[in-house]
Amino acid sequence: MNRRILTLVAALIPVLVLGALGTVLTVPFVALGPGPTFNTLGKVDGKEVVDVRGTEVDPVSGHLNMTTVSVRDGLSIFEAFGFWVSGKHGLVPRAEVYPPGVPREEIDKSNQQDFKDSEGNAEVAALHFLNLPTVVLLRKVAEEGPAKDLLRQGDQIISINNAPMNTPKDVVSAVSGQAPGTQLTMLVRRDTGEQTVTVTLGPRPDDQAKGYLGVTPGEGARPPMQVDFNLADIGGPSAGLMFSLALIDKLTPGELDGGRFVAGTGTIDQDGKVGPIGGIQYKMMAARDAGAETFLVPAANCSEAKQRIPDGLRLVKVENLTGAVQALNDINAGKEPVSCSS
Repeated sequence: MNRRILTLVAALIPVLVLGALGTVLTVPFVALGPGPTFNTLGKVDGKEVVDVRGTEVDPVSGHLNMTTVSVRDGLSIFEAFGFWVSGKHGLVPRAEVYPPGVPREEIDKSNQQDFKDSEGNAEVAALHFLNLPTVVLLRKVAEEGPAKDLLRQGDQIISINNAPMNTPKDVVSAVSGQAPGTQLTMLVRRDTGEQTVTVTLGPRPDDQAKGYLGVTPGEGARPPMQVDFNLADIGGPSAGLMFSLALIDKLTPGELDGGRFVAGTGTIDQDGKVGPIGGIQYKMMAARDAGAETFLVPAANCSEAKQRIPDGLRLVKVENLTGAVQALNDINAGKEPVSCSS
């Protein structure tokens, strides 16, 4: 009996050790899967996801959902195996998501800035599509630049040294060729008032002989119209297309989605070009699980998207903002839009 017990104990020890290690040791992989999806026509925490003020807004309904990918880090051996067999997640080397040697805070900050940039691009692309006027706004003010205590992100630049600023290129032209130490008198609109600010140019970090203002100019809606995006804790640029469509829907008669459940993804630039994104299969899963019947796919992602289409989800190929609007109009008219199979 003692020998049998000893044999049983000896056999169980490796199993117990393996079980303990399987729950404690982490693997150098992260699990990617379907993430949260948000209706850009709706509200989050009591706020409009795409909030338009200072102009008439057309009533909207239905869904124009942006989609995300979930990333699960710090996986144990057993957790990684569980995600792998789930059918809804994939494992990728951790270094692909979190490059070694780069602090996690820096990666998160970069992703958040990409998201912020996508909001600005989405606004400008929609305004251009609708032929609405824009003004020059500051998208960024360098933390260590000459303007850091004088100008703010969101300031409208009306003029520099009495010269009107109509485009971001005008700001670049007003600064380029100026020497460090040159003073610029800038008329800006902040909140609801105008004020004059004098900024002394510093030396450019990459060329000490040239003047440096330390701002990134962009475009935005002309006051009193104002557009705000109210999604927090989201990173990356892939919501741009859906933000643009939501803004267009709110500023035009009728319902762009026809009251249906449409979801999608894609980066967008200020000219309305739609770019590819990562994790397309997980975003399609998230959309279908939420109830979407139509999914807008960047053209460059179509080959990957066709490999695993969730049942009941129609894929629509999109190359630019104009094409996306046309596809939705076609659906509303009972026509078949351009698909990823075309």
